[in-house]
Amino acid sequence: MISTKGRYALHIMIDLAQHNDGSFIPLKDISARQTISKKYLEIIIKELVVHNLVDSLAGKGGGYRLNKLPEEYTVEEILVATEGTLAPIACLKEDAKECPNALKCDTLPFWKEYYDLIHNFFKNKHLTDLLPVKEDSDDYVI
Repeated sequence: MISTKGRYALHIMIDLAQHNDGSFIPLKDISARQTISKKYLEIIIKELVVHNLVDSLAGKGGGYRLNKLPEEYTVEEILVATEGTLAPIACLKEDAKECPNALKCDTLPFWKEYYDLIHNFFKNKHLTDLLPVKEDSDDYVI
């Protein structure tokens, strides 16, 4: 299950994409537009900075901005930055030790198939796929 943190991370990234003019955007502005508490956004944005998804600048004129084009971000990388693994069971985590029951586990193929669906879905969705499209146009609202 994707937590509030992961969902709000997507909201932050969408907001940054929609207001992406190269300048830094104060978190208070994102908070006001998204109606999410600034305090909670501070926790989430730190993770996005640590995972090098956004740049930050402290002080006057500071804030946050994308460091790539919106179409270069996958939904998967945004969610993994805030959620950690998207693996549905522990033995499918990237750093998991080999499960001693893997060869006789009747459900492992089922969980692998499910994880592959999740992984491929989020990997093939980009930030631009989440941006609203202008009415009567194929252009994104950026």
